[in-house]
Amino acid sequence: MTDPLWTRVLAECVGTAILVLFGNGAIAASTLKGSKARGAGWLNVALGFGVAIGLPVMLFGGISGAHLNPAITLAVAIFGQFSWAEVVPYILGQLVGAAVGQLIVFAMYQPYFEQEEDADTIFGAFATTDANNSALNYFISECVATMLLVLGIFGSLNLAGKTSKAAGFIMIVALVAALIASMGGPTGAGMNPARDLMPRLLHQILPISHKGESHWAQAWIPVVAPIVGAILGYGIYTLFI
Repeated sequence: MTDPLWTRVLAECVGTAILVLFGNGAIAASTLKGSKARGAGWLNVALGFGVAIGLPVMLFGGISGAHLNPAITLAVAIFGQFSWAEVVPYILGQLVGAAVGQLIVFAMYQPYFEQEEDADTIFGAFATTDANNSALNYFISECVATMLLVLGIFGSLNLAGKTSKAAGFIMIVALVAALIASMGGPTGAGMNPARDLMPRLLHQILPISHKGESHWAQAWIPVVAPIVGAILGYGIYTLFI
């Protein structure tokens, strides 16, 4: 029996909050001045994001499908695998969850945000930018990474997941960690409009010394590029798998 819509939306909200908390929490831990984990490196961030997605997929996949990402919700709806009537509630749940997750990161690391004097380091624990300040590279990086994310997630659940659900979840953790490790250099590999947009908005609002600008001029890229990438990734999945 399908769970009621409010239950599924709540699952999306909580799952996305976990995603942002683990993922951006790993960035804050690894980069902010005063953190005991400072200097842990990009592999620490990759592991954080791997579990950030794998854990809520395991917890909430059977309830809401664990989209956790507006780009995935739109992609499966476009291919007729999800009701359009539920797209907006799902996305709203994901946006609220992303904000909650980032607020928890901020609450936990607030003293370290205040100690940090580098604006780019502070912003990096909230949202993404392109390291070379190239809009084209930003778009390509986010699009390709999200395409592989969606293809890999659905492929893992469909192939490895048929043999063992645990194997499917482990593959997702490894997939996301590998994507961050290999494709996170240019932008940080957000791959999720909610994970970028809501923390960026909070970066604009929250009182943080030395925080600098919130980079709104290119903020459309980590929203649009993952949507395009998710559509491509799910299209490849339906074509071949």
